[in-house]
Amino acid sequence: MANLRFQALQSLQNEEKIVSGYSEKKITTMFGSNVFTGRAMRESLSDEAYKSLMNSAKSGQRIERRIADQVAVGMKAWAEERGVTHFTHWFQPLTGTTAEKHDSFFTIKSDGSAIELFDGEALIQQEPDASSFPNGGIRATFEARGYTAWDPSSPAFIMEAGSGKTLCIPTIFIAYNGESLDHKAPLLKSIAALDKAAVDVCHYFDKNVTKVTATLGWEQEYFVVDEALANARPDLMMCGRTLLGHGPAKGQQLEDHYFGSIPERVYAFMQDFEQESYKLGIPLRTRHNEVAPSQFECAPMFEEVNIAVDHNTLLMDVMTKVAKRHKLKALMHEKPFAGVNGSGKHNNWSLATDTGVNLLSPGKTPRTNLMFLTFFVNTIKAVHDHADLLRGAIASANNDHRLGANEAPPAIISVYLGKYLTQVLDEVESRVKEKFTEQDEVILKLDIHKQLPEVLMDNTDRNRTSPFAFTGNKFEFRAVGSSANCGSPMVVLNTIMTDTLRKFKKEVDTLIEKGEKKEIAVLQILRSYITESKKIRFEGDNYSAEWAEEAARRGLNNFKTTPEALDAYVTDKSKQLFFDNGIFSKRELEARHEIMLEDYVKKVQIEARIIGYLATNHILPAAIEYQNTMITNVKGLKEIGLDESGYKAQLNLVKVMSNHIQHINDNVETMIQARKDANNIDDMHHRALAYCHKVKPYFDTIRYHADKLELIVDDKLWPLPKYRELLFMR
Repeated sequence: MANLRFQALQSLQNEEKIVSGYSEKKITTMFGSNVFTGRAMRESLSDEAYKSLMNSAKSGQRIERRIADQVAVGMKAWAEERGVTHFTHWFQPLTGTTAEKHDSFFTIKSDGSAIELFDGEALIQQEPDASSFPNGGIRATFEARGYTAWDPSSPAFIMEAGSGKTLCIPTIFIAYNGESLDHKAPLLKSIAALDKAAVDVCHYFDKNVTKVTATLGWEQEYFVVDEALANARPDLMMCGRTLLGHGPAKGQQLEDHYFGSIPERVYAFMQDFEQESYKLGIPLRTRHNEVAPSQFECAPMFEEVNIAVDHNTLLMDVMTKVAKRHKLKALMHEKPFAGVNGSGKHNNWSLATDTGVNLLSPGKTPRTNLMFLTFFVNTIKAVHDHADLLRGAIASANNDHRLGANEAPPAIISVYLGKYLTQVLDEVESRVKEKFTEQDEVILKLDIHKQLPEVLMDNTDRNRTSPFAFTGNKFEFRAVGSSANCGSPMVVLNTIMTDTLRKFKKEVDTLIEKGEKKEIAVLQILRSYITESKKIRFEGDNYSAEWAEEAARRGLNNFKTTPEALDAYVTDKSKQLFFDNGIFSKRELEARHEIMLEDYVKKVQIEARIIGYLATNHILPAAIEYQNTMITNVKGLKEIGLDESGYKAQLNLVKVMSNHIQHINDNVETMIQARKDANNIDDMHHRALAYCHKVKPYFDTIRYHADKLELIVDDKLWPLPKYRELLFMR
């Protein structure tokens, strides 16, 4: 009987063409059709309820209970018109996925009559069991109560799955005592804190600014493989990546996949998930082939950070579901295949005022240029002061496989500015011994807009090796992993920017109080920030060994593994940072650190179990079966009278295979013992270190010998779909 690999290959050959369900309607006619926003709210709510909801979304004003009742009634009517029968509070716990508990509108009154009911209480708050979600020790098992609370700033939407439709209400998730247990609660706090700090600084230049919004444009990279082939790989099913597998003769070296013609089957999948995304209000704009075979990317237009994070999290769920319709599997793992590029999720971050100004875009007047320079330099200073925390924000077991390879930024955090802006900062810094007296003349000399090359504004890929690059009117945090929730790096980035802006304002105000003119005071503090943060700036090749040596001389850290990178969250400096800016209590931060360490341990633990299972139950049986065939062949040749020279190749093959088999067996046994030893360590930090340094190293050794056997064993006997099949057969 054929093994799963050949059954999968056969099913692929017999696959009937799946026609896309994509509608030929204009995108604008379907965009947001399943979202309770704009026109839907206008038509479903009273003026009072509509205005209250808009004010809450824009300024965070609390919604009164009676208004919430009105919103709930209107929302329910809108949803029922579209065939919705259930609702759920949709939230993002610290599991890496989303969560939902569906409840029906259906209820029975005391007189036995059945009605459809959805009121303000159900809209505002629900009480899911908190004990089964990661909590880092905040909640004991017997203290299960936790709450989801409505986030009015993110509109409700209808999720379609099969023939069912559910009203989804974006919410935060907190413990009974108010401590955050999700990604959204701290994100909302960081957005509010940054808004206030940025507005205060904007008032040096424009008193009309009343709100500053952090914006995000993410770029989602992913792989697509045939579902049957993926299901024949236990490692892909359970870990999201291949733990074994020899690279194909042809990988990405010809550079023929990037921006190439999209395969028809994948194109149909893209059309369908884009349509579902448009209905949910996700403003996708771009799709293309990425560098590696079977790797692709999509990207939306910029949105307010909270909405962008919700949309990216929602998109990954949509892509996974739609892929199944096409008998495909979408892989979000940062490194599903060894030897080819992994996947990232570049986070393009900027700040916009309610007066229509991008604070990270050079202006047309000396005053707006000084405002740009202020926020530009403060961002660099924030990254300099908290580089280790930014590294911790993108740390994960998955991303460890990607960071530092010739495909992604290294684990060393640095900032790329480009030649022109480097010259501008150098000019400001060069005045360190001068006294700014002719303020207008000085500011006019910094008239960046007139000198700025136009290409700078649109060039979004000026240094692919930099983890944090300025790309014209935004900073691109390139080190974020493809499977990550964008909320974590955005919380850190927003918080460190908030803290830096607050300190900047305090220092500027001190100079003004001493009699210094405002513009001169601003420039003096900016000049000191430029000097203090200079070591974080790097314009060269971040992949080079020379940069690693130079970074060490500069005193920049190079945390190559997740356990050591995550320690940045619980330093006294970080605890004070988050506490001072109202994002996390020290207890919340320690709990979050514990959760992230536990997540790392569990992922490496699962991979250790799977690689042991694959080696013992798949690789060794196939290798031994082929080895026995060779032994039988040698015996037969010997029996017919051939001397050893007549079967020397076969005999040598048996010896080579025996060597690989023995190494696999020995290393699997040793790895299992190392895993048991690690599990006996109570302290989660030390357990994570043990899995990182005592268990994980066996993966590469086992893989090396298994991959060598893949090149030897008869192809008909090899049980796992090979890279050439996974990456090139669609």
